[in-house]
Amino acid sequence: MKQSIKRVRSTTNPQRKPFHISLQPAPAWGAILGLVIFSALCILANAGSILRLTFPVASLAVGAFLYQRYPIIYISFTWWIWFLSPFVRRLIDQQSGWVDPSPVLLAPPLVTFVTFLTFIRYLPKSYSLGGLPFLLSFIGVFYGFFIGLINNSIQSVILNLLGWLTPILFGFHLFIRWRDYPLLKQNIQRTFLWGVLITGSYGIWQYLVAPEWDRFWLINTDVSTFGSPEPFGIRVFSTMNSPQPFAAFIMAGLILLFSSQSSWRFVAAGTGYLAFLLSLARSAWFGWLVGILVFISSLKPQLQMRLMLTILVMAILVIPLTNIEPFSEVIHSRLESFSNTQKDSSFAARTEAYSVAMSIAFSEFIGKGLGNVINIAELGSNDSGLLSILFSLGWLGTIPYMGGILLIFFSLFQASEGRFDTFFSASRAIALAIFAQIGLNSVLVSIFGVLLWGFIGISMAGIKYYGERNKNSAVKLVNSS
Repeated sequence: MKQSIKRVRSTTNPQRKPFHISLQPAPAWGAILGLVIFSALCILANAGSILRLTFPVASLAVGAFLYQRYPIIYISFTWWIWFLSPFVRRLIDQQSGWVDPSPVLLAPPLVTFVTFLTFIRYLPKSYSLGGLPFLLSFIGVFYGFFIGLINNSIQSVILNLLGWLTPILFGFHLFIRWRDYPLLKQNIQRTFLWGVLITGSYGIWQYLVAPEWDRFWLINTDVSTFGSPEPFGIRVFSTMNSPQPFAAFIMAGLILLFSSQSSWRFVAAGTGYLAFLLSLARSAWFGWLVGILVFISSLKPQLQMRLMLTILVMAILVIPLTNIEPFSEVIHSRLESFSNTQKDSSFAARTEAYSVAMSIAFSEFIGKGLGNVINIAELGSNDSGLLSILFSLGWLGTIPYMGGILLIFFSLFQASEGRFDTFFSASRAIALAIFAQIGLNSVLVSIFGVLLWGFIGISMAGIKYYGERNKNSAVKLVNSS
């Protein structure tokens, strides 16, 4: 009798399974956690000088392992290395002394450069697969590389090559894996959801507290436009190198949240939008507006209504936060600068620099090559992708490079997949939102470039995936009839 009662209870009122996090596959997570634990132990043991050299090497080893054995997890790991390496660098520098340039920052391009293996493997058939635009941009970069070898030091040329080439390689890698598009889509959505939540939360804390390692970094960089090293004085850059890269990443993540179905998306949006505004990065705000307009216009009416409802809920969460101190004054004063450019010294300096730099840049037929030290900074404007590409690649390199990008955008906006796939539509909008900032930021290199080419690559993969699926469906229909 007792046994039957127990049996009834076990079926009618089953016990809930305890909450646990499953880190599978174990070898992949073992490698990642090994890197995390090793880095944490080095910092806790005051051995930052050792970590400064071993972190990029260990990151490359983990990246190569994941690339070979767990390619989907490799994509997420690559994003996180870009997000977090500058933060690791600051912890090390605060503990072991300021070093610039820091070897730690080699970790992201080295991990991304592993995808060069994909390029070598698929190069012979890349044209037939639809990879011509990637090849054109690749040719433009290598033209700048060879010109740089003639004009500049080999060390600066190689470092610049990593900055220019790795974004294209990463985008090409995502495109080539088009058969895994549904898995990549899920992976990228999850990565950016947690990326926005974690970096956004840290960014708010950074603004309120001004941690010692961030203050140390600000003092040593001595860049006045990043704010002052004190609470409520920092322009939020979170775990990244400066406000603009952080704002570009968080902009992409915030747009992706509109395609997410996770219950965490509203929490991520609350922290993300507040940190995004505290970055005071007007070019990224402009990019977000471009992205949202493109995103909404590409959806069918039913999805547009659902998106507008999501935007309304997010606005209800975010607007009250931006209207309380200590956030409201700094955000509102920055927003007012859009309508009062005459009193904006940043805008005035940039406009004056452009009038000088553009006349020089447009005369660069051959270019100075990668690693050039003409340094647009000397002209007062080192953050323009348009000027950077003209000075580095000249017209001979710029034409194939930009030709490849324009061919891709033409293909993306001819596609109809965005009508029913909100992730595809969001990815396409993010790529254009990043590219729209080319006159204001160096969007072709470093994390900007990885964001641009990464979302170009996944969007092109979506087109290829749906095209092949429709083709197979048509063949099956013909065969069945």
